Amino acid sequence: MSRILSAVAWPYANGPRHIGHVAGFGIPSDVFSRYMRMAGHDVLMVSGTDEHGTPILVQADKEGVSPQELADRYNRVIAEDLTALGLSYDLFTRTTTRNHYAVVQEMFRTVHKNGYMIERTTKGAVSPSTGRTLPDRYIEGTCPICGYDGARGDQCDNCGNQLDAIELINPKSKINGETPKFVESEHFFLDLPAFVDALGDWLRTRTGWRPNVLKFSLNLLDDVRPRAMTRDIDWGIPVPLDGWEQNPTKRLYVWFDAVIGYLSASIEWARRSGDPDAWRQWWNDPEALSYYFMGKDNITFHSQIWPAELLGYDGKGSRGGEPGAYGSLNLPTEVVSSEFLNVEGKQFSTSRGVVILVRDMLARYQPDALRYYISVAGPEMQDVDFTWAEFKRRTNDELVAGWGNLVNRTASMVHKNFGEIPAPGHRLPVDEALSAEITTAFGRVGELVGVHRQRQALQEAMRVVTEANRYVSETEPWKLKTDPERLATVLHTTTQAVSDLNTLLAPFLPHSAQQVHEALGGTGTFSPQPRIEEVTDLDDDSRHYPVITGDYTSVRGTWQPKAVVPGTKVDKPTPIFTKLDDSIVEEELERLRQP
Repeated sequence: MSRILSAVAWPYANGPRHIGHVAGFGIPSDVFSRYMRMAGHDVLMVSGTDEHGTPILVQADKEGVSPQELADRYNRVIAEDLTALGLSYDLFTRTTTRNHYAVVQEMFRTVHKNGYMIERTTKGAVSPSTGRTLPDRYIEGTCPICGYDGARGDQCDNCGNQLDAIELINPKSKINGETPKFVESEHFFLDLPAFVDALGDWLRTRTGWRPNVLKFSLNLLDDVRPRAMTRDIDWGIPVPLDGWEQNPTKRLYVWFDAVIGYLSASIEWARRSGDPDAWRQWWNDPEALSYYFMGKDNITFHSQIWPAELLGYDGKGSRGGEPGAYGSLNLPTEVVSSEFLNVEGKQFSTSRGVVILVRDMLARYQPDALRYYISVAGPEMQDVDFTWAEFKRRTNDELVAGWGNLVNRTASMVHKNFGEIPAPGHRLPVDEALSAEITTAFGRVGELVGVHRQRQALQEAMRVVTEANRYVSETEPWKLKTDPERLATVLHTTTQAVSDLNTLLAPFLPHSAQQVHEALGGTGTFSPQPRIEEVTDLDDDSRHYPVITGDYTSVRGTWQPKAVVPGTKVDKPTPIFTKLDDSIVEEELERLRQP
């Protein structure tokens, strides 16, 4: 058994998240983490809300509140949404905790001490109308390398090259369309060229990554330049050096601090667990594994910036150095990046109203219906289009008519004929064949989830659901009333199949998994859910905030068939999944058309 860090991208707290966001970081990471726990591994799943940077200031100005008030509001909204979706975090926290500040500043001081922070005079973009610094990602223009019209000030998504905003042709602010002014300022740059050899050596050992992610990451090494890690801004973490820390207008770059959140959240989790050093089992043990989940627009920060920060902290760049108090920290085992989810042929855009918010979706539909759709048809390896017609079809044809129908008619026949799970009689080859098929599926489905092929894994599980439905149709238990022993054997076999299929589907469909467990007479927690707890900041008694946490130990080692118990009472079931009316398609399309 292994220790596995499931490091989940930090949703930005300048507004509620839409389903495109959770398709990239949320559901894939939760399916993986739930499976790994069931397979017997010791999983630590961490994340939180990312709350620094100019976009928070911009939105706070729009809403007439302070940046902290804005972050507080959306931290809670996002935590509630992700909990309702069933994302099983061990700790979902935030980047405005005093613990996070301390961890980030320790990382910076050590990287600086090891010689990997270069002080330079540079030209940064400023809004002429407000005097506020414009972040690179809020500037768009024409790429000077490939000519793509729509390159950002930090990177061109067309050619993949790293850029500086001042290099863009015809740069414009995405906030108000004005042409930015570039002014000189002193900043610290992370010396990325000092890590080229170490990053290359590490990346070339990453043979199991998704090909597009690995190719993109290796291509980044062709044009590596120092990257600014401080900003002219008054909202963020102070630069922990004399002459800088007291400057109210200099802060660490939001992307320097956000990726450190994986470490700071692990440390906060350990401190709250009562064993302050527990996090080291996932970060200092070279045998521990770590998987980072995000959308493809964040690959750069997880396959280059964050590994460079880790290498710099450990003193493993070209200048050498010594690790800080946290010791030698593990590089990512894999960067698991998903592509983009679009909606009805358009890119998600909150500003243009092309958006389906997570909480709106969950207010109208079952969370497992959304989880199912994203798992079986989501942007795992390529951009995909969410359509309401396809969502309705998959919900009705696959969840309701396929899996839900199997559960309902099995429980109904058991209840009607016996009232309890019957003991089997003599088993025929057809019974043995279904049992063998499901037993084999544990290995196939588990292997696919373990290598981040969740679409194939769920398709395989649903293929076996089809086989179980076929078994019921072929054995025709409704015609066996005159042969009670054979009827008992068929219904026992079917009940066992449903129980084991429920285990196979539990990582994908955790809410309905509990309902199926109870429909077959099960008691207790079969599929544990996350919960929100109100906590006090560990280092500031005046601050309080919600975290997502949960106890998932009960499922460890349950990824295997488990014999159902004859004599277990089975009540008359109610449908697990809700069939969707044809009218919802036009209703939802009309919502998208509304301004």
